[in-house]
Amino acid sequence: MTEMVYGSMPVRAGEPVLSRWWRTIDKWSLTAILVLFGVGILLGLAASVPLATRNGLDPFYYVQRQAVFGGLAIAAMLGTSMLSPDMVRRLGVVGFVLSFFALILLPVFGTDFGKGAVRWFSFGFASFQPSEFLKPGFVIVTAWLMASAQELNGPPGKTISFCITLTVVGFLATQPDFGQSMLVIFGWSVIYFVAGAPMVLILGFAGLVAGGGFLAYGASEHFARRIDGFLSPDVDPRSQLGYATNAIQEGGFFGVGVGEGQVKWTLPDAHTDFIIAVAAEEYGLILVLCILGLYGTVVVRSMFRLMKERDPFVRLAGAGLACIFGVQAMINMGVAVRLLPAKGMTLPFVSYGGSSVIAAGITVGMLLALTRTRPQGQMGDILFRRGR
Repeated sequence: MTEMVYGSMPVRAGEPVLSRWWRTIDKWSLTAILVLFGVGILLGLAASVPLATRNGLDPFYYVQRQAVFGGLAIAAMLGTSMLSPDMVRRLGVVGFVLSFFALILLPVFGTDFGKGAVRWFSFGFASFQPSEFLKPGFVIVTAWLMASAQELNGPPGKTISFCITLTVVGFLATQPDFGQSMLVIFGWSVIYFVAGAPMVLILGFAGLVAGGGFLAYGASEHFARRIDGFLSPDVDPRSQLGYATNAIQEGGFFGVGVGEGQVKWTLPDAHTDFIIAVAAEEYGLILVLCILGLYGTVVVRSMFRLMKERDPFVRLAGAGLACIFGVQAMINMGVAVRLLPAKGMTLPFVSYGGSSVIAAGITVGMLLALTRTRPQGQMGDILFRRGR
């Protein structure tokens, strides 16, 4: 049979691993991710110094920690990107099981760090947030189940994955962590849609999610307070959203200048949830558009490469990983400009964090592994083989 490769020559026998990896990796996406990490360090130099000063720490304490976390994230990304799709699937399943088990133990051993949501395990020198590592594993497990359901006499993967989704969302909602819950639901919906879900079911599921939102509004004071603050026509200028909105307006097109921003001195989460406000104030709309372009590069290029993919699992898992990566960035920036309610979600590779940065590295590493160019059978050959 004739074989073809999208954007690459066929794999050569005996070719070194690193050579094959470099030849088959999406270099544009890889470059965009590394630039995002560099932007995160740059913004960390501005946003985290005031926090370190308030806490009586070395001025570059958080920047140094971010560099360490980022180094681990890049190592995890590069290592994961060298895996085969089968190895990515195994890693994802194991990671999901371990993360879900950790999620179950949170109510007993977890802490809220005074933020009102039990989401972390504290080890003194560092903390661990299971939900960040749960997301890529969840996407892999869901894609595996739905791809298996497309096989002859395959398992009811869609039903099983739906039950898993409800279970995961239930545990996340008890923390409460509605932002991660929405990402999990969105990831499942994307994979289900790509797998060929009828629009009626998609609309029905959207109605179910909306109904769940109304229930959460009535049952959770934390959730209701954030929704009320988002819907209010007036923004308290002393709130985080008020400070962030003012900083973005002050930045204008070119920004007020490097180191001249003031929002980092008033926002307690300037280095995490509202890092984009620091970028907009000091560097202006230009840097914000560049950041948007970098995220768009990763998502769009991944989708185009996945369109050529013949393996259902690779296509479904890659689409899910690309979408949750891009949507998390969109939610973070949407909150800062008050297009979305406050979610407490980091900006991948840019915001300060340990679990979030390393988990983002694993997520993108899986995506790069799945979008590497591989020998693909001709579509006609595949249809002929299925028809026999």
